[in-house]
Amino acid sequence: MITFRWKRVVVTALVALSSLLAAILSAGVLQAAEAKPQVPKRHKLAATLETVQWGWLDPNEAPKLTVNSGDIVSIETMMHSHDKIQPGTTMEDIVALRKANPGGGPHSMTGPIYVNGAEPGDVMEIRILRITPKAFGVNFNLPGKDFPTIGALAAEFPEGFVKYLNLDWKNRQAEFKPGITIDVKPFPGTLAVGIDPNDPSPRKGGAKDPMAPVSTLRPWKNGSNMDLNELQEGSTIFIPVFLKGGLVWTGDSHCRQGNGEVNLTALECAFRDITLQLIVRKDMKLDWPRAETKTHWIFMGFDEDLNKAMVSAVRETVDFLASQKMVGLDRYEAYSITSMVADCRVTQVVDVRKGVHCMVPKSIFSKKK
Repeated sequence: MITFRWKRVVVTALVALSSLLAAILSAGVLQAAEAKPQVPKRHKLAATLETVQWGWLDPNEAPKLTVNSGDIVSIETMMHSHDKIQPGTTMEDIVALRKANPGGGPHSMTGPIYVNGAEPGDVMEIRILRITPKAFGVNFNLPGKDFPTIGALAAEFPEGFVKYLNLDWKNRQAEFKPGITIDVKPFPGTLAVGIDPNDPSPRKGGAKDPMAPVSTLRPWKNGSNMDLNELQEGSTIFIPVFLKGGLVWTGDSHCRQGNGEVNLTALECAFRDITLQLIVRKDMKLDWPRAETKTHWIFMGFDEDLNKAMVSAVRETVDFLASQKMVGLDRYEAYSITSMVADCRVTQVVDVRKGVHCMVPKSIFSKKK
């Protein structure tokens, strides 16, 4: 009798527990817990001689940080040439630094950052969340007598010129000289993923290996020295991935630049912090980088011939408009709209490969009534 009664109690308890679990499941409590999105992890990457490379994107460089897709990274950057350009650095010193790294760019690149899950053929979505510059900036042109092809008017400026400016970040301004004030609008001049093995750029030391280091001088499909001044806080860039892990780099930090960057440099600076969110996109396929701001979509073209760069940027714009799903357009209609509303600008003419970017205002797509 005692044994039977005990069994009945146990069975009754099990039935009650089963009913409770069923009620919880039907209410979606467990499903909701499983579906709760993970909070992205935050990381920091300081700029040191170990984490910053000078002038080359080397696909064999060991990652300085490994993150998951969706994580947020606060990155410090250096001034050019491993921070060797500082207020008081002379033009003779700057020329010597330029010659000290044959074929390489002057840019100091923090990275690479390995993003778990990134594979060739994916797209790296990079959201620029915040930028805080350091205390000064500099603009210079190299002497045209020694560098006759660097700068739009190199032959007209045979001597070099360098100008250092203090940055007033509180007011987001820099005084060029009394009576001339420049608004500070920071952005990364160079933002890249790992190299494209098919990039026709020369490799370090004349190497023929497609996986040899590529200079940071030329923009390409992997981004690199794009000098796109629209990549400010709140913007996003999408770059095709060529190597496992993506391998994200940033440097060549700018605090203001006019389209064209005509004398060679912008208001070059360094960032105390550029905060990026790195997201691997398996659902996108791109041949060239493209960017997005709150108000515009931006499409890029790069080539040694400025006319060919324009053609590439226009083609990217037309392809986007013809493939978007908001309003159906054939390619003739897309070409027509591009001519009417796309603002195609010369990004830069000083990076060997010249750049053009076409800006399409989002406002052309009216809200459906």
